[in-house]
Amino acid sequence: MTVLFERMSKRRWRAVRLLAVAMTVTFAMAVAVASAVAGEYHVYSCRTPSGIVAPVDGWSKSTMGAESLAEDSCSQPGGALVAGLRGDTARTAGSARATWGFEAPTGEKLAGATLWRAGDADGGVEASAFYLFWFAGPTNLNEPGNAFGQCEGGLHCPTGIGSTSQPLAAENRLVVPSSHLGSHLFMNASCAGEPGLPCSDVGQDSNGYAAVVYLYAADLTLEQSAPPTASNAGGELASAATVAGTSDVTFNASDPGSGVYEAVFSVDGRVVQSTVVDEAGGRCRNVGGTTDGLAAFLYLQPCPASVSAEVGLDTTRVSDGTHHLVVSVIDAAGNAAPVLDRNISIDNPPPPGAPGSPGGPNGTNASARATLTVGWKGTRSERLTSGFGRTETVMGRLTGPGGVPIEAARIDVLATPAYAGARAAAMASPLTAPDGSFSIRLSAGVSSRALRFAYSSSVGAAPVATKTLTLSVRAGVSMSIAPRTASVGRSIHFSGRLRGGPVPSGGKLLVLEARSPGGAWLEFDVVRSDARGRYHASYRFKFPGPAAYQFRVLCEAEADYPFATGSSRVVGVRER
Repeated sequence: MTVLFERMSKRRWRAVRLLAVAMTVTFAMAVAVASAVAGEYHVYSCRTPSGIVAPVDGWSKSTMGAESLAEDSCSQPGGALVAGLRGDTARTAGSARATWGFEAPTGEKLAGATLWRAGDADGGVEASAFYLFWFAGPTNLNEPGNAFGQCEGGLHCPTGIGSTSQPLAAENRLVVPSSHLGSHLFMNASCAGEPGLPCSDVGQDSNGYAAVVYLYAADLTLEQSAPPTASNAGGELASAATVAGTSDVTFNASDPGSGVYEAVFSVDGRVVQSTVVDEAGGRCRNVGGTTDGLAAFLYLQPCPASVSAEVGLDTTRVSDGTHHLVVSVIDAAGNAAPVLDRNISIDNPPPPGAPGSPGGPNGTNASARATLTVGWKGTRSERLTSGFGRTETVMGRLTGPGGVPIEAARIDVLATPAYAGARAAAMASPLTAPDGSFSIRLSAGVSSRALRFAYSSSVGAAPVATKTLTLSVRAGVSMSIAPRTASVGRSIHFSGRLRGGPVPSGGKLLVLEARSPGGAWLEFDVVRSDARGRYHASYRFKFPGPAAYQFRVLCEAEADYPFATGSSRVVGVRER
């Protein structure tokens, strides 16, 4: 068993870890679960293994002594990170060095590194003083236990000097020994030896360097232990009993290291879809090229540190019926956190060739002159305003000419959340009853949205009757105050959270209001929630009591938050 475990590929181990999360988490609205195993991801520097130019994120340079230089020419043909000492310069051992150093992000470390490098030390060797290029880690000391890949005086070069004409040649490949991995990695060109003794000032290569090292490419494997966190799960996948087509889940997520990468959908223990949550302008894109199944990027923190996401699941990838759905969010290193765990029912239109397939009549008495009547239960208005957490029902009826009911017809429903940039998503399609009636019950927690109902007389054809309803949901926000009794000079503290999402990534503005019982509400502070919808505030009493006050938090409508203006419950405080 131990041997099998040790030989398991990283690709398979990552899949096993995600599956373990999917099978063991419970329904999570605000949960953070630590990964059992630290995740890993690749970062390419200067060039990818295939030769494409890459940034040098995480690398910094330093020089000491005359004619010492460190340059970045990676964007040029055949370019590299260059550390070198110019020839024809008088210098003594320990007085000159050019360095490029890599530092892993806080909380991470190097789990592996492969370098493509070349160099030389044509300045040669003098009595007890010599030119060399060398690598070191995890500290930059030229001594056993830290230094490796040395080339001294152009003569003693156990790992070779490489080829400057073929940057990615096999002879340039240097694997960093595991004993030298940690939070830092260095490459140097220097004049070394007995302190104070002179290095040669006559030897140099064709480019004028007494010692030089070129780093053409680096494949760095970073290890991250801290997992992401996820909260505020919402959307159809979180609440609807039956779904169809593309059905969405909304959530907030954050990650302290590599960033929030993918939403992974598992159905009955099998991964059916992985979706990048936010490519961040291309930074959070797996550029590939690895052989271990890990993702590879061009930046140390490739993906956003926090997101407010809406991700759709294509339910046509899954058979109709009841299934166990688990949604997880993973960071770029593959660490996972649960978002959603519940049973759902999937009901999609039949495939071509099956009864009710595209082209066939949609329902008994199907008609191109059908009349579609749709409305909110309890009101004649097409617009309905509801409180957060309430369930609302849509009632409808489909008839043909002369009022003849159309039975067993599929009504297509599209929901578009009420915030800027929202995409329409298909809801479960109801079937009409023998009298042509149908109903849809919206679950508690849905946001403001437009609902478009459409009937096509032939399955898959253009609609012949449509109707649109609008639901405006007042924002839900919780508030607690401690203490509930105060006096002049003392403070009370407010805390709470928005109950619905998605919350804008930059947070949501909230207004704190107060009044004397029965009086008008007065604004006394404005605060911004975090990306998870949580907020904190305080108020210090300036005038002596006794008095009674009432407080609430107002969440006003904004274009990037899909709720109408709503407020918290009213909480009373006494001042002595």
